[in-house]
Amino acid sequence: MVRRIGILTGGGDCPGLNAVIRAAVRRADTAHNIDVIGFRNGFAGVIEGTATPLTRESTRGILHLGGTMLGTSRVDPIAAKGGGVDRIREVLEMHELDGLLVIGGEGTLSAATALSGAGLHVVGVPKTIDNDVDGTQFTIGFSTALEIATEAVDRLHSTAESHNRIMLLEVMGRHTGWIATYAGLAGGADAILIPEHPFDIDRVARHLKRRHATGRLFSIVVVAEGAVPEAGTITLPEPESDEFGRPRLGGIASFLGPMIEERTGFSTRVTILGHVQRGGSPNSFDRVLGTSMGVAAVDAMASGNWGTMVGMHGNAVVPVRLAEATATLKTVPRAMYDVAEVFFG
Repeated sequence: MVRRIGILTGGGDCPGLNAVIRAAVRRADTAHNIDVIGFRNGFAGVIEGTATPLTRESTRGILHLGGTMLGTSRVDPIAAKGGGVDRIREVLEMHELDGLLVIGGEGTLSAATALSGAGLHVVGVPKTIDNDVDGTQFTIGFSTALEIATEAVDRLHSTAESHNRIMLLEVMGRHTGWIATYAGLAGGADAILIPEHPFDIDRVARHLKRRHATGRLFSIVVVAEGAVPEAGTITLPEPESDEFGRPRLGGIASFLGPMIEERTGFSTRVTILGHVQRGGSPNSFDRVLGTSMGVAAVDAMASGNWGTMVGMHGNAVVPVRLAEATATLKTVPRAMYDVAEVFFG
């Protein structure tokens, strides 16, 4: 019998996290008589053993708020100082928890998979604006980030056309190009550069020159921050590393902008959306998805369906094996990119 669970949000923040927390607390209270506590700042709070009760009252009014009321961090619960499986197990026992609800992206859910493999009771909820977690059609936060990126493409159209310019819009997407592909397709971009399909800068420049030669005197190029050039073409600057040793991406458009201007002879400007894609209130889709996933996750815990992640499949939110969902990244399929290419030029 499940009587008490913990919740945390890990990794980068995104719109829709509070919808999950609110729904999980409400479902636990009304349907299963389960008490809920929240760990602050992701797995860092678990390692420190600090938690606060979550109730219907304390989670009231948070549905429309961006970010996460619990805070977040990128701390690895196993590798971090003071962490490890034994420490996490000790904290769960100390708080008399029957299981842990982990809301996170690829990194956080991979850590949850490792904890599950060590015998801890874990259920995951996928959130990331990159939409790169497998086992679900969409992740929480992607839709809102996409909406922001698409609006940026729309706004750049008018200024690009007014000045006969090439506009480069850089969006997030470390290993996958979901935001770039969808926003570029929705906004009518003339070229899209994503990590899944390495680009040739000279080919891109020739494509843009052909557009201008036919009388279309402006172009929009959407580039994911993790886009990579084809081998043997150009070499991108070596990125700095963050505190966890991972490349700190961002700024590829600023590097490519002058190259495109030099190769085409057309005035080129760069816009980098950066963290504005993460911020603000979730749109209606992310509010509904977060709510549905929060309810489904608590139902899975109440039934003892541990080692799972809830994922969107069609119109339903269903449990999938956590290990399978984190085995590989969900990348943009070639067929989807081919759809976008129909409109390039």
